[in-house]
Amino acid sequence: MTIVDLCLDEQVDALLLAGDLYDGDQTSMKTARFLATQLRRLDEAGIRTFVIRGNHDALSRITRELVLPETVKVFGGRAEAITIERDSGSVPIVVHGLSFAQPHAPEGLLPRYKTLVEGAVNIGLMHTSLAGSAGHDPYAPCSVADLQATGFRYWALGHIHKRSVVEGTCAVVMPGMPQGRDVNEAGPKSVTLVTVADDGAITIDERLTSLAQFERVGVDLTGIEDWRDIAAAITRTLEHARSVAISEHLVARLSLTGTTPLAWRARRDTDLLRTEAAERASVVGNCWIEKLDVECTPPSAVAGPVSDPVVELRQLIDSDVIRSEAYRSEAVRLVDELRGQLPPECRHLLGTDEGSFAAVLEALARAGADEVLARLHAGPAEEAG
Repeated sequence: MTIVDLCLDEQVDALLLAGDLYDGDQTSMKTARFLATQLRRLDEAGIRTFVIRGNHDALSRITRELVLPETVKVFGGRAEAITIERDSGSVPIVVHGLSFAQPHAPEGLLPRYKTLVEGAVNIGLMHTSLAGSAGHDPYAPCSVADLQATGFRYWALGHIHKRSVVEGTCAVVMPGMPQGRDVNEAGPKSVTLVTVADDGAITIDERLTSLAQFERVGVDLTGIEDWRDIAAAITRTLEHARSVAISEHLVARLSLTGTTPLAWRARRDTDLLRTEAAERASVVGNCWIEKLDVECTPPSAVAGPVSDPVVELRQLIDSDVIRSEAYRSEAVRLVDELRGQLPPECRHLLGTDEGSFAAVLEALARAGADEVLARLHAGPAEEAG
């Protein structure tokens, strides 16, 4: 809705949507009705919409069956070039588009696009991973140089969720996404407002659209010895994070770090800390806690001789258990079984190659060991606190 509001406020000529209106095999008619309602608002204002289907849209039955206003052009599997008529004396604009016919496009689509229309500002609409990006499979690969060689003045791209802009005689813009969905899509999100002057000159303007932005927020507990001071540190950190966030709401994943004698208790009572953090966030205002991780360490774990039996047990787990071949084989078997049950778009969370897979397994093992040992470390002083 924010995007449509922007289009109406700016009285744009057209809205370009570069694919993946839906996430996967979306079948909710509520979502479809919302989309149709918003596009109808543009239609009533005389604003055209140009849409290409991306890899997720190709899976969606809604994209194929939804009845949209006549001012909405959904490009098909064959390239087309549509002219946007402008006032007399203005250079005409031609929008080129081509949709994914199938969920995967391992080969480049650029050779299939229509050629440059002379005497017009040519704008290309493409769903592509460009030369590739971490966590993304190759989709309709091509290079920025390939796009610039077409002679088009502007390429509006979709697929990668991180914004990137290459300006010049041929501007190439991957706007990212208008709203992050989780902490792995952190930061404010935006769209691109493009102005084409009467002489064909192009101006690019980034406009904020995210109602909420996700952020990873670290809270340093180094030297803190009083439980109440942890809450104070969380409050100060959240206040600062909220002050620099530019979206209306902040959704924070807190990570407690540093060396503190309260480390074991923090791991044991993470649920209490999360409740405390949520309360502090509500006081800060427009601030929400998505998750709280405890990554701090006790002083005995980083300096001096081993005098704490729980710390000694932790070191034995590191040296004799986690590194053992028997443990690793069993862990690989279990996690491989789990990975096979995950949706394809989530499987990269367990690593994208053998090295990163091994690193994820080790990190999970260490985190699990810390959780268990924290509950063995409930000393009298902690219980009294």
